[in-house]
Amino acid sequence: MSKKSRLESRKEPKQPKVRDIFVARPFEGLADEAEWVALRELVPAATAPLTLAPEYAEKYGDRQIMLATILPMAWPALTKTDGRVLLGLQRHERSGDVNRDLAVALLSALEAEPGAPVAVPPLPGEGPRLGDILVGAPLEITVHDGFDFWLDADQERDAEVNASLEAANSSVYPTVALAAARAAYWCRVPEKAHVRWVLPDGEDVAMNALARLSAAGELKLTEQTKFAGMFRAHGLLVPVWDLPHGDEAGTWEEPLAAVAARYEAAKAVDEPLTADQRRAKQGLLGRQLNLR
Repeated sequence: MSKKSRLESRKEPKQPKVRDIFVARPFEGLADEAEWVALRELVPAATAPLTLAPEYAEKYGDRQIMLATILPMAWPALTKTDGRVLLGLQRHERSGDVNRDLAVALLSALEAEPGAPVAVPPLPGEGPRLGDILVGAPLEITVHDGFDFWLDADQERDAEVNASLEAANSSVYPTVALAAARAAYWCRVPEKAHVRWVLPDGEDVAMNALARLSAAGELKLTEQTKFAGMFRAHGLLVPVWDLPHGDEAGTWEEPLAAVAARYEAAKAVDEPLTADQRRAKQGLLGRQLNLR
Protein backbone atom coordinates (compact mmCIF):
# COMPACT_ATOMS: atom_id res chain seq x y z
CA MET A 1 0.00 0.00 0.00
CA SER A 2 1.39 3.42 -0.93
CA LYS A 3 2.02 6.12 1.65
CA LYS A 4 -0.88 8.11 0.20
CA SER A 5 -3.22 5.15 0.42
CA ARG A 6 -2.21 4.50 4.02
CA LEU A 7 -2.91 8.11 4.90
CA GLU A 8 -6.25 8.07 3.13
CA SER A 9 -7.25 4.88 4.93
CA ARG A 10 -6.82 6.40 8.38
CA LYS A 11 -10.08 7.30 10.07
CA GLU A 12 -10.62 10.56 11.82
CA PRO A 13 -10.89 10.24 15.62
CA LYS A 14 -14.47 9.70 16.68
CA GLN A 15 -15.93 12.88 18.11
CA PRO A 16 -18.14 12.42 21.17
CA LYS A 17 -21.83 12.93 20.53
CA VAL A 18 -23.80 15.13 22.86
CA ARG A 19 -25.63 12.08 24.17
CA ASP A 20 -22.25 10.44 24.93
CA ILE A 21 -21.30 13.29 27.29
CA PHE A 22 -22.15 12.32 30.85
CA VAL A 23 -22.22 14.81 33.71
CA ALA A 24 -22.11 12.80 36.91
CA ARG A 25 -23.12 15.69 39.18
CA PRO A 26 -25.36 17.84 36.97
CA PHE A 27 -26.84 20.05 39.70
CA GLU A 28 -23.50 20.96 41.28
CA GLY A 29 -23.19 24.71 41.76
CA LEU A 30 -26.91 25.34 42.16
CA ALA A 31 -27.92 26.89 45.47
CA ASP A 32 -29.96 23.86 46.52
CA GLU A 33 -28.27 20.95 44.76
CA ALA A 34 -29.51 18.25 47.14
CA GLU A 35 -33.14 19.36 46.80
CA TRP A 36 -32.92 19.33 42.99
CA VAL A 37 -31.74 15.73 43.27
CA ALA A 38 -34.47 14.86 45.78
CA LEU A 39 -37.24 16.33 43.63
CA ARG A 40 -35.97 14.49 40.59
CA GLU A 41 -35.44 11.11 42.25
CA LEU A 42 -37.43 10.82 45.50
CA VAL A 43 -40.54 12.99 45.62
CA PRO A 44 -43.63 12.01 43.61
CA ALA A 45 -45.49 15.33 43.50
CA ALA A 46 -44.02 18.71 44.39
CA THR A 47 -43.53 22.18 42.96
CA ALA A 48 -41.19 25.13 43.54
CA PRO A 49 -41.18 28.60 41.95
CA LEU A 50 -38.14 29.64 39.94
CA THR A 51 -36.90 33.16 39.14
CA LEU A 52 -35.14 34.17 35.93
CA ALA A 53 -31.74 35.83 36.20
CA PRO A 54 -31.82 39.54 35.26
CA GLU A 55 -30.45 38.96 31.74
CA TYR A 56 -33.19 36.47 30.91
CA ALA A 57 -35.91 38.41 32.74
CA GLU A 58 -35.05 41.39 30.55
CA LYS A 59 -35.44 39.24 27.45
CA TYR A 60 -38.55 37.24 28.40
CA GLY A 61 -40.29 39.58 30.82
CA ASP A 62 -41.80 38.87 34.21
CA ARG A 63 -42.75 35.26 33.56
CA GLN A 64 -43.94 32.97 36.33
CA ILE A 65 -41.98 29.70 36.25
CA MET A 66 -42.83 26.66 38.32
CA LEU A 67 -40.55 23.67 38.74
CA ALA A 68 -42.56 20.43 38.96
CA THR A 69 -41.44 16.94 39.81
CA ILE A 70 -43.34 15.59 36.82
CA LEU A 71 -45.81 16.86 34.23
CA PRO A 72 -48.56 15.00 32.32
CA MET A 73 -47.06 12.22 30.18
CA ALA A 74 -43.63 13.27 31.54
CA TRP A 75 -43.53 16.32 29.24
CA PRO A 76 -40.32 18.37 29.58
CA ALA A 77 -42.27 21.63 29.88
CA LEU A 78 -45.61 23.25 29.18
CA THR A 79 -46.99 26.77 29.00
CA LYS A 80 -50.29 28.15 30.21
CA THR A 81 -52.38 30.58 28.18
CA ASP A 82 -51.38 33.44 30.52
CA GLY A 83 -47.68 32.79 29.88
CA ARG A 84 -46.86 30.77 32.98
CA VAL A 85 -44.29 28.02 32.46
CA LEU A 86 -44.11 24.63 34.14
CA LEU A 87 -40.75 22.82 33.95
CA GLY A 88 -40.74 19.06 34.49
CA LEU A 89 -37.82 17.45 36.33
CA GLN A 90 -38.75 13.81 35.70
CA ARG A 91 -38.94 13.06 31.97
CA HIS A 92 -38.23 10.29 29.49
CA GLU A 93 -36.04 11.83 26.78
CA ARG A 94 -32.73 13.09 28.06
CA SER A 95 -29.05 13.29 27.23
CA GLY A 96 -26.15 12.64 29.58
CA ASP A 97 -26.35 16.18 30.94
CA VAL A 98 -29.57 16.62 32.93
CA ASN A 99 -28.79 20.25 33.69
CA ARG A 100 -28.59 21.21 30.02
CA ASP A 101 -31.72 19.17 29.24
CA LEU A 102 -33.67 21.23 31.75
CA ALA A 103 -32.13 24.50 30.62
CA VAL A 104 -33.09 23.84 27.01
CA ALA A 105 -36.61 22.79 28.00
CA LEU A 106 -37.04 26.01 29.98
CA LEU A 107 -35.75 28.22 27.16
CA SER A 108 -37.94 26.36 24.64
CA ALA A 109 -40.98 27.03 26.83
CA LEU A 110 -40.10 30.71 27.15
CA GLU A 111 -39.82 30.95 23.35
CA ALA A 112 -43.12 29.13 22.74
CA GLU A 113 -46.46 30.85 22.31
CA PRO A 114 -48.44 30.83 25.58
CA GLY A 115 -50.72 27.81 25.68
CA ALA A 116 -49.01 26.15 22.68
CA PRO A 117 -47.14 22.82 22.85
CA VAL A 118 -43.46 23.18 23.73
CA ALA A 119 -41.08 21.63 21.19
CA VAL A 120 -37.89 20.48 22.95
CA PRO A 121 -34.96 19.04 20.95
CA PRO A 122 -33.90 15.51 21.98
CA LEU A 123 -30.27 16.63 22.37
CA PRO A 124 -29.54 19.94 24.08
CA GLY A 125 -26.24 20.90 22.44
CA GLU A 126 -24.00 23.51 24.00
CA GLY A 127 -25.39 26.54 25.74
CA PRO A 128 -26.40 28.09 29.07
CA ARG A 129 -27.06 25.99 32.14
CA LEU A 130 -29.65 26.38 34.87
CA GLY A 131 -27.19 28.38 36.97
CA ASP A 132 -26.92 30.91 34.14
CA ILE A 133 -30.67 31.22 33.54
CA LEU A 134 -32.00 31.25 37.10
CA VAL A 135 -31.42 33.33 40.21
CA GLY A 136 -29.42 31.25 42.67
CA ALA A 137 -31.61 30.69 45.72
CA PRO A 138 -32.89 27.79 47.84
CA LEU A 139 -36.01 26.15 46.47
CA GLU A 140 -39.31 26.96 48.20
CA ILE A 141 -40.85 23.52 47.87
CA THR A 142 -44.49 22.54 48.23
CA VAL A 143 -45.13 18.80 48.47
CA HIS A 144 -48.54 17.83 47.10
CA ASP A 145 -50.81 14.88 47.81
CA GLY A 146 -51.43 14.47 44.08
CA PHE A 147 -51.15 16.13 40.68
CA ASP A 148 -54.06 18.55 40.84
CA PHE A 149 -51.49 21.33 40.39
CA TRP A 150 -51.37 20.32 36.72
CA LEU A 151 -54.75 22.02 36.23
CA ASP A 152 -55.86 25.55 37.09
CA ALA A 153 -58.67 25.98 39.56
CA ASP A 154 -61.03 27.32 36.88
CA GLN A 155 -59.98 24.81 34.22
CA GLU A 156 -62.73 22.61 32.85
CA ARG A 157 -62.47 18.95 33.77
CA ASP A 158 -64.43 16.41 31.79
CA ALA A 159 -64.78 12.75 32.69
CA GLU A 160 -61.64 11.78 30.78
CA VAL A 161 -59.50 14.43 32.50
CA ASN A 162 -60.84 13.45 35.92
CA ALA A 163 -60.16 9.77 35.25
CA SER A 164 -56.59 10.49 34.11
CA LEU A 165 -55.94 12.67 37.14
CA GLU A 166 -57.40 10.07 39.48
CA ALA A 167 -55.17 7.39 37.98
CA ALA A 168 -52.09 9.61 38.36
CA ASN A 169 -52.99 10.51 41.95
CA SER A 170 -53.43 6.86 42.89
CA SER A 171 -49.72 6.29 42.20
CA VAL A 172 -48.59 8.91 44.73
CA TYR A 173 -47.40 7.52 48.05
CA PRO A 174 -47.50 9.70 51.20
CA THR A 175 -44.39 11.89 51.33
CA VAL A 176 -43.39 14.60 53.81
CA ALA A 177 -40.40 16.95 53.79
CA LEU A 178 -38.61 16.79 57.14
CA ALA A 179 -37.46 20.01 58.78
CA ALA A 180 -34.53 18.35 60.55
CA ALA A 181 -32.37 18.29 57.42
CA ARG A 182 -32.53 19.81 53.97
CA ALA A 183 -33.50 17.31 51.23
CA ALA A 184 -34.70 14.71 53.75
CA TYR A 185 -38.07 13.04 53.15
CA TRP A 186 -40.26 10.59 55.00
CA CYS A 187 -42.39 8.32 52.84
CA ARG A 188 -44.76 5.43 53.35
CA VAL A 189 -45.12 2.77 50.69
CA PRO A 190 -47.11 -0.47 51.01
CA GLU A 191 -45.83 -2.40 54.04
CA LYS A 192 -42.83 -0.08 54.53
CA ALA A 193 -41.85 3.41 55.61
CA HIS A 194 -38.54 5.17 55.05
CA VAL A 195 -36.52 8.27 55.70
CA ARG A 196 -34.32 9.12 52.71
CA TRP A 197 -31.83 11.97 52.92
CA VAL A 198 -29.86 13.40 50.00
CA LEU A 199 -26.52 14.42 51.51
CA PRO A 200 -25.23 17.78 50.24
CA ASP A 201 -21.56 16.78 50.01
CA GLY A 202 -19.42 15.02 47.44
CA GLU A 203 -19.31 11.22 47.62
CA ASP A 204 -15.88 10.93 49.27
CA VAL A 205 -16.68 13.40 52.05
CA ALA A 206 -20.13 11.92 52.67
CA MET A 207 -18.90 8.31 52.60
CA ASN A 208 -16.12 8.95 55.11
CA ALA A 209 -18.51 10.72 57.46
CA LEU A 210 -21.00 7.85 57.24
CA ALA A 211 -18.18 5.35 57.86
CA ARG A 212 -17.20 7.17 61.05
CA LEU A 213 -20.81 7.07 62.24
CA SER A 214 -21.22 3.42 61.31
CA ALA A 215 -18.04 2.37 63.15
CA ALA A 216 -19.25 4.23 66.25
CA GLY A 217 -22.70 2.62 66.08
CA GLU A 218 -24.31 6.03 65.54
CA LEU A 219 -25.93 5.58 62.16
CA LYS A 220 -29.38 4.39 63.26
CA LEU A 221 -32.18 6.89 63.83
CA THR A 222 -33.42 4.88 66.83
CA GLU A 223 -33.14 1.28 68.01
CA GLN A 224 -36.49 0.60 66.32
CA THR A 225 -35.08 1.58 62.92
CA LYS A 226 -32.68 -0.05 60.50
CA PHE A 227 -30.06 1.60 58.33
CA ALA A 228 -31.03 -0.06 55.05
CA GLY A 229 -28.14 1.23 52.95
CA MET A 230 -27.75 4.00 50.43
CA PHE A 231 -27.80 4.74 46.74
CA ARG A 232 -26.14 7.25 44.46
CA ALA A 233 -28.18 9.89 42.65
CA HIS A 234 -26.60 12.49 40.37
CA GLY A 235 -23.29 12.37 42.19
CA LEU A 236 -24.69 12.54 45.73
CA LEU A 237 -25.24 9.82 48.33
CA VAL A 238 -28.71 9.08 49.68
CA PRO A 239 -28.82 7.05 52.91
CA VAL A 240 -32.07 5.19 53.61
CA TRP A 241 -33.56 4.12 56.93
CA ASP A 242 -36.33 1.53 57.30
CA LEU A 243 -38.94 2.61 59.86
CA PRO A 244 -41.87 1.13 61.74
CA HIS A 245 -44.78 1.37 59.31
CA GLY A 246 -47.32 2.96 61.61
CA ASP A 247 -45.40 6.00 62.87
CA GLU A 248 -46.02 9.33 61.18
CA ALA A 249 -43.40 11.67 59.70
CA GLY A 250 -43.10 13.93 62.74
CA THR A 251 -41.86 11.02 64.84
CA TRP A 252 -38.53 11.15 63.01
CA GLU A 253 -37.73 14.85 63.19
CA GLU A 254 -35.75 14.65 66.44
CA PRO A 255 -33.88 11.42 65.61
CA LEU A 256 -32.90 12.76 62.18
CA ALA A 257 -31.75 16.05 63.68
CA ALA A 258 -29.47 14.06 65.99
CA VAL A 259 -28.04 12.02 63.11
CA ALA A 260 -27.55 15.22 61.07
CA ALA A 261 -25.60 16.78 63.95
CA ARG A 262 -23.44 13.67 64.28
CA TYR A 263 -22.89 13.67 60.50
CA GLU A 264 -21.69 17.30 60.57
CA ALA A 265 -19.29 16.51 63.41
CA ALA A 266 -17.97 13.42 61.61
CA LYS A 267 -17.52 15.41 58.42
CA ALA A 268 -15.36 17.95 60.23
CA VAL A 269 -12.82 15.34 61.38
CA ASP A 270 -9.54 15.68 59.45
CA GLU A 271 -7.75 12.51 60.57
CA PRO A 272 -7.53 9.49 58.25
CA LEU A 273 -10.06 6.73 58.84
CA THR A 274 -9.10 4.17 61.47
CA ALA A 275 -9.02 0.47 60.70
CA ASP A 276 -12.52 0.02 62.16
CA GLN A 277 -13.80 2.94 60.12
CA ARG A 278 -12.25 1.58 56.91
CA ARG A 279 -13.98 -1.75 57.56
CA ALA A 280 -17.23 0.10 58.17
CA LYS A 281 -16.75 1.96 54.89
CA GLN A 282 -16.33 -1.31 53.00
CA GLY A 283 -19.49 -2.56 54.66
CA LEU A 284 -21.38 0.52 53.52
CA LEU A 285 -20.10 0.12 49.99
CA GLY A 286 -21.50 -3.40 50.01
CA ARG A 287 -24.95 -2.19 51.06
CA GLN A 288 -25.77 0.00 48.09
CA LEU A 289 -29.39 -0.04 47.02
CA ASN A 290 -31.14 0.22 43.69
CA LEU A 291 -32.99 3.48 43.29
CA ARG A 292 -36.12 1.91 41.87
